[in-house]
Amino acid sequence: MSLNSIIQYFVPKDRKFFPLFEKASRNLISLGEALNELVNTTDLERRKELTKKIEDLEHVGDDITHLIFLEMGKNFITPFDREDMHALASALDDIADYIHGSAARMDLYKITDITPPIKKLAELILQGCIDVNKAVEELKNLKNIRLITDSCVRINSMENQADYVFDRAVADLFEFEDDAKTIIKYKELFAAMETATDKCEDVANVLETILVKNA
Repeated sequence: MSLNSIIQYFVPKDRKFFPLFEKASRNLISLGEALNELVNTTDLERRKELTKKIEDLEHVGDDITHLIFLEMGKNFITPFDREDMHALASALDDIADYIHGSAARMDLYKITDITPPIKKLAELILQGCIDVNKAVEELKNLKNIRLITDSCVRINSMENQADYVFDRAVADLFEFEDDAKTIIKYKELFAAMETATDKCEDVANVLETILVKNA
């Protein structure tokens, strides 16, 4: 191994890790936007296109996560604790997985009647993705801690709203829907969408841990 290679091994790869995290969080916004368009269109062909787009974007997220883990294995020094980097990458990937899972359930269960709770949950997911991206983009400059904490507060508030929407939607489902298959389909969709908001909160929790360790 050359001297230059040895030196590069010990140099923090901020120029690699932060852009990858930012790319992952921006990809989440694209996923959230596609999900919102999906639940707000009545064009069945367009829905198919958007479902495929969400699947493709989820694969993009998987590739970014793989690159982050690959870089962690190649570099001795990282911008912050490896445990936190792994947790952050995994939490970002989980959001993408559950957005994709929500779209897939709509397609597989042939859910064409998009109810207000579905639209509201999609809106909250996008809101969470936007705030996740805002916080992640500030990681490279930990002097702006307030901007990160403000985003985390908004994410937590969003997740609380999603919990309420989910609980109310399930309660209404049991009260007003008699068909057991329909209840199961919608409940599973609600659960997948609500879990996507939980994963946004997981990102916020990881970010807060990073802030405490680097205070």
